Amino acid sequence: MNKNTNIKFVGQPIFKQIIKLIDSATIDNLVLKHHADRYYKVFNAKTQLITMLFGILSRCDSMTEICEGLRAWAGKMNFLGWKKSPAKSTACDGLRNRNSKFFEEVYFSLVKQYQSFLSDSRTFGLTFKEVLLIDSTTIRLFSDILKGVGRNPKNDGKKKGGLKVHMLIDAVQSVGRFVKITEAKVHDKNFLKELELVSHSMIVFDKAYNDYLQFARWTQKQIYFVTRIKKNALYTVVKTLREHAAIKGKAMVIREEIIELEYTPEEKKQNEKQTLQLKKVCYQDEKNRYYEFISNHLESTAEEIAFLYKKRWGIELLFKKMKQNFQLHYFYGENENAIRTQVWCTLIAQLLLTVVHKMAQAKKAFSVVASLVRIHLISLLDVYQLLRSTTRTYMKKQKPPPNPWQMVMNF
Repeated sequence: MNKNTNIKFVGQPIFKQIIKLIDSATIDNLVLKHHADRYYKVFNAKTQLITMLFGILSRCDSMTEICEGLRAWAGKMNFLGWKKSPAKSTACDGLRNRNSKFFEEVYFSLVKQYQSFLSDSRTFGLTFKEVLLIDSTTIRLFSDILKGVGRNPKNDGKKKGGLKVHMLIDAVQSVGRFVKITEAKVHDKNFLKELELVSHSMIVFDKAYNDYLQFARWTQKQIYFVTRIKKNALYTVVKTLREHAAIKGKAMVIREEIIELEYTPEEKKQNEKQTLQLKKVCYQDEKNRYYEFISNHLESTAEEIAFLYKKRWGIELLFKKMKQNFQLHYFYGENENAIRTQVWCTLIAQLLLTVVHKMAQAKKAFSVVASLVRIHLISLLDVYQLLRSTTRTYMKKQKPPPNPWQMVMNF
């Protein structure tokens, strides 16, 4: 009989293979640090983490779906070591009351654990210790639990709430090194004040983070940045380094200048202003889109500055993965702590799938990886071979051997 050996059957479901990537000793240490199991006899922190990951990876819409799904899979969930599936009321209480700081530290412990593995060997040909990307994404909520942004709806409608996920990632990695979750109304530039950066590092972000005083602080510490300048920015052109006429359909630097911006120092004195010297680059891409970049690294060429800003698309792709492949349209709890816990667990799930994707060395897109894991979450398959396999041929059904007893009767 022919055998299909493309995908190997194993003794553990795919869900268990993913859970094993989390170090149990680290979880136990974090439980003790945060007293996460205080007041809980049955539904401990590790059980809640596994419950949330099951719901996120299987894209359940509610806690009811998660608990009923775990109950229905009772015969195949023995690998978890549970005596019974969690009750909905117990799971909701844990989501509402257990501090989300525990799940935040679980995420960063995993980032630290897999940081070197996820790093890419690509270099940028630049003399920076590291190239970091900063951006944020807004997630709308069903009520005004967290303050939203934007104008009030028409017809006296109620403005919906929202949260904002601010993230800093390494340009050669695909996971967040520093993440902060705030109300959506919090301005992006406030995030910059909380960063601890090393000298000779390069930070890339969009114009929503423009803060001239922060730029001056970074320049004094030899921390460099690339961003876009706002349209209403006031500045003085000190020197024009080069200027070219734009050519339609060609990516090129149109103008390169040294400019000066005024900012108010921390110790405000009457009518006192200080100036900051930056390089301004006017750039046109191959689709004739026009950009104006600024940077405090005056030694970089205009082409390098434009190249660095283009790398910012990496963090946009990270947010796109998070919103498209995980359930952030429906939340399992109705208070702020529950929402923050779900976001942190979503980041944990995304990190684990990123690790699985790279371990498998699969050429499939991340969205395909997430779909395959969701479909085969409880299947007894080798997850790495499942992701690597490209065979489309099904195994043919073999005819059973003839029954000797039937042959005698027919005779």
